[in-house]
Amino acid sequence: MKKFLESKSAVAGVIIIGTIILTAFFADFIVPNDPYFINIWDRYLPPEGFGNDSNYILGTDDMGRCVLSRIIMGSRISLLVAGIATSISALLGIFFGAVAGFKGGRIDAILMRFMDVILSFPSVLLAIAIVASLGPGMVNAMFAIAIVRIPAMARITRSMVLSVKQEEYVLAGYALGFSQGRILFKHILMNSFAPILVVATLNMGTAIVVEASLSFLGLGAQPPTVTWGRMLAMGREAIRRAPYITFYPGLAIVLSVLGFNLLGDGLRDIFDPQLKKKG
Repeated sequence: MKKFLESKSAVAGVIIIGTIILTAFFADFIVPNDPYFINIWDRYLPPEGFGNDSNYILGTDDMGRCVLSRIIMGSRISLLVAGIATSISALLGIFFGAVAGFKGGRIDAILMRFMDVILSFPSVLLAIAIVASLGPGMVNAMFAIAIVRIPAMARITRSMVLSVKQEEYVLAGYALGFSQGRILFKHILMNSFAPILVVATLNMGTAIVVEASLSFLGLGAQPPTVTWGRMLAMGREAIRRAPYITFYPGLAIVLSVLGFNLLGDGLRDIFDPQLKKKG
């Protein structure tokens, strides 16, 4: 905890992420207006202070809906999709990477070649192809994002397993007659947790971007569900007349990704003594 508090990147990331999580959790209580209420008479009202004396702090969109309320409500979908997708990719990636690194040989070659096939496609393009084949929707978007992020987790897990399984305490476990499952899960993976946690944190930021991209293309959560990517898509037609409609959701995406990247960089510095010493 002392090292964590000394890391400015980690602290800044936690503050940003914590604020977004609290905003999403209490969204129903803090939204200033109904995010789904349509009032065509209040279309394209500018943010408060820019010729707007109404109670719409960040203005209204093409249907007169409160931009701020929709951004707050959209944070739920972004965090939910990114969190579930990252959790699935972490579980599967750790399993495949651990098995490949621990068993080696033909199993390692087959699993890693499969991961190389997934990595050969750009992540966003592959996610679009998966959702397009399964059909648009939030669940399919989660599934697609999870698939494209599995290889990164699998490769880092495999590299850590290959490194740790040569340690003396692992060899001592074999000498004491421990089972392979106990050695793998209790001794190898437990001592590979730090870099895996860093990659999982960085994957959260990537998942938010991919989710926003899918929603922007109409492949993510469907209306009336509010998403940041969908807000960007709806606001692009009036980007010259009302640029704030796209600016504020885009800013929310940037801050979310920045928060997870700062936290990931901070954790990397904390868990890597050699890197910290060089810095």
